[in-house]
Amino acid sequence: MNDLTPQSPLRPVDDEARALAKSLIRTARHGALAVLDARTGQPHVSRVGVATSQSGAPVILISQLSPHFAALEAHMSASILLGEPGKGDPLAHPRITVAVTARKVTGEEERALMRARYLARHPKAELYVDFADFAFWLLEPQAASLNGGYGKAYEMEAGDVTSPLAPGLDASERGAVDHMNEDHLDAIDLYAAQALADPGEGWRLASLDAEGMDLIRREEMIRVWYPKPITRAQALRGMLVAMVKQMRAGAPEAGGSTT
Repeated sequence: MNDLTPQSPLRPVDDEARALAKSLIRTARHGALAVLDARTGQPHVSRVGVATSQSGAPVILISQLSPHFAALEAHMSASILLGEPGKGDPLAHPRITVAVTARKVTGEEERALMRARYLARHPKAELYVDFADFAFWLLEPQAASLNGGYGKAYEMEAGDVTSPLAPGLDASERGAVDHMNEDHLDAIDLYAAQALADPGEGWRLASLDAEGMDLIRREEMIRVWYPKPITRAQALRGMLVAMVKQMRAGAPEAGGSTT
């Protein structure tokens, strides 16, 4: 007797899928935000600029004049589609839809952190980032649907697409980013070589977190992973130095302490 039970199109979630999902979120500079219109209750989709928090949650900056601002105030549940189509069939390229709970950022300290991370990706937003009608919203992942290309579909939980936090890194990150961009651009180009076969030059550091770093060059963004996560901010310098040393020595991966 033949088994006619249809096979699930979903693949088991593994570390490779998690890395792809996180990379799509971390390197996104814009996305399609889906909300429920506050007046009509109908689905509404808007393009928004995107950054991420230390944990990897998407962060958006939107005006109170926009319909999606009112929508998020009325309905905290939303979703955002991230992932850039490349050449050829756009459906052959990876993308991820993240179901989120939206929270407006109101605290001064948290807003300062989101502001710095957002402007690192969107420097032109400095023209309006401090306007009274603009606010940051943190989109906290609840679940995600990853499509890695044809035949590569995954249903994910929040923990699959977010990163652990390294205590103290939120306070020291911007100083470390500024220091690297001012004094160590050669090292940043070496980091880029870990992600791209032919990275070229001119990369800058956009942000750091417990699992890796995001590099930017004009409209390009790439994700570079540490060999293993750090568990506290004090381990960051040792990790960055070890990565540079091993790249200069020709090693494919770097090591470093997590403690």
